[in-house]
Amino acid sequence: MAGGSADSGRSVTSRVAAILMAFHSGDTHSLTELARLAQLPVSTTHRLTYELVSRRVLERTGDGYRAGLALRMMGTVNGPRRSTPLLGRAAGMMADLAATTDSRVRLGVLDGVRVAVAETRPGAGLVHGFDAPAVPTHATALGRVLLAFSPVAVVDEILGAGLTRFTEHTLTDPDRLRRALAITRLTRLAVSRGEYKIGEGAVAVPVFGTGGSARAAMEVAIPDLRSGLERVRGALMVAAASLSRQLATAITAEPERDVRSG
Repeated sequence: MAGGSADSGRSVTSRVAAILMAFHSGDTHSLTELARLAQLPVSTTHRLTYELVSRRVLERTGDGYRAGLALRMMGTVNGPRRSTPLLGRAAGMMADLAATTDSRVRLGVLDGVRVAVAETRPGAGLVHGFDAPAVPTHATALGRVLLAFSPVAVVDEILGAGLTRFTEHTLTDPDRLRRALAITRLTRLAVSRGEYKIGEGAVAVPVFGTGGSARAAMEVAIPDLRSGLERVRGALMVAAASLSRQLATAITAEPERDVRSG
């Protein structure tokens, strides 16, 4: 898009809004795609996206730009939707569960092909946002629970993106992963054994909202699965069931939404 006539007379606010609205049509865009979608010159788009990245509204990736955490938390794009009400109800339970199990506790929601994570540890207090590092779906207990209760199209999308091998234990065969997801749907439980990081074990269960839709997954780290799994599993299932009941019965201004609903 050459010249400056395309955005002549438009306010800075309208230009920024046009860039942000472009993310409704996809998770990641190159600079030229953003310029085309926002109907702005590339030079103007570059200047504004630079400012938005510096303020963490957008993030720069290897493929271009995507919505930053601040924007995802507002629920304006495919990401951790309605995260504030969810965390508001989950934070206390997560802190109690961390104290009871003396282990790290995480809450995860699907964010594209990865899992956005809120995390707390014993003595760390309440969690405030999905600001822990994102984790892969196929190699973590959190991710496998979320995949198990996601639409087939979401699973196909993630399998199509490729299953990265992180350790010798990572499950990278699509057919084996599908079978593992089927088991998770039946048992409502996923266990990871050093698949993302060597020596790191964890167990996760789903958190449901209204209509039986999976809103999130809750996970507890278990250093020694042989001796700690049974002890942790009971406490985790009680906490997740309690949170599910709260979400299912909560009266909100709008219906509860699946983590991947549009």
